[in-house]
Amino acid sequence: MERLTALRARYFDEKFAVDADPWRYTDSWYEARKRALLLAALPRGRYRRAFEPGCATGVLSTELARRCERLLCADFSPRAVAAARARLASLAGVEVQRLAMPRDWPAGRFDLIVVSEFAYYLDARECGSLAALAASTLADEGTLACCHWRHGGETWMLESAQVHGIFAQAAANASLNRVVQIDDADFLLDAWSCDTQTVAHRERE
Repeated sequence: MERLTALRARYFDEKFAVDADPWRYTDSWYEARKRALLLAALPRGRYRRAFEPGCATGVLSTELARRCERLLCADFSPRAVAAARARLASLAGVEVQRLAMPRDWPAGRFDLIVVSEFAYYLDARECGSLAALAASTLADEGTLACCHWRHGGETWMLESAQVHGIFAQAAANASLNRVVQIDDADFLLDAWSCDTQTVAHRERE
């Protein structure tokens, strides 16, 4: 497992060494549109303590930070962590750590967990562990969001449908309610919550 984690870290570090933005996070309309839909899918306007594993260079993190009192971002690529720290340095309440998922899952509970575009780099067992940890550490009224590109990538990656199926099962096991499901031509987006109320019903209270 340690060797596999090191190989994956090297894979991503090599990507970032060749190109500081290898997936065009900052100038791709696909990425901008996907982030907008993901952010709109979150049923609460504000969150107290959020966790974003696999944060890469922190582009989505910048948007999440505006809606969170505290945000923990993590990646296991040293280059990605350095880039995310530089990008997020001026934002209050944001911390970036180098963590390998699911091995280094942080302690405590979160009322927002965002797993975007990275769970398919794990194998099925690791993805299952990640999903179970995310679902079981969600605070009351918390939100778990999951979003992944659906056109494949490296031959060793999981399919996005398999990832979302694993997360759906973990959510069901934790008695979470699905609040959003977007079957886009380019990506899958799901969100689950402990809260049984819809956004509209909550605002009427």
